Amino acid sequence: MDPQFSPGRWQGARQVASPNADQRPDDEVSLLLIHAISLPPGQFKGTAVEALFTNQLDPEAHPYFATIAHLRVSAHLLIRRDGECVQFVDTDRRAWHAGRSRWWDPRQRRWRQALNDFSVGIELEGDETNPFTKAQYRALAKAARWLWDRYPALTPERVTSHARVAPLRKTDPGPTFDWAYWRQLFATQEGDLSCDASRD
Repeated sequence: MDPQFSPGRWQGARQVASPNADQRPDDEVSLLLIHAISLPPGQFKGTAVEALFTNQLDPEAHPYFATIAHLRVSAHLLIRRDGECVQFVDTDRRAWHAGRSRWWDPRQRRWRQALNDFSVGIELEGDETNPFTKAQYRALAKAARWLWDRYPALTPERVTSHARVAPLRKTDPGPTFDWAYWRQLFATQEGDLSCDASRD
């Protein structure tokens, strides 16, 4: 099968393949992990995030890049400020986004680690001081609806933030992420699930 038409590729997202992925050890996909990223920190637009996730970040382009260019990381999806979605990793595969982390699984009643094994990682272009855009919330609701339709083990209760699973290392997506607003959008999401860029 052409990988561009794999069931784990969202046809509403622009596809940019990341080499930073591998096979999930099991078929489980049961957690959605929400992140935020901006490169350089506090700056939006540009190609730096895509370069980081494809191992092409120029360490000399910005002082901060020199500290992270060696990292081999990825996410399944990036949602830009205008709502455009970019998919780096097939959701049936394991992206490298959670790092050292753990999560209390209420279904299994135990702490779980190696979250990349069974989670989908979505990065929002943003930081912890600037509010996320309405276009991003709409796109995230569409992405979640698509994931829910694909993976029966995912439920609205099985969504969390990077900060909650790695509280000593991470704080994203931060206090500016409006969980109640996003959940409301998700609950009322109907119709077209494409992820075209749109402006507020």
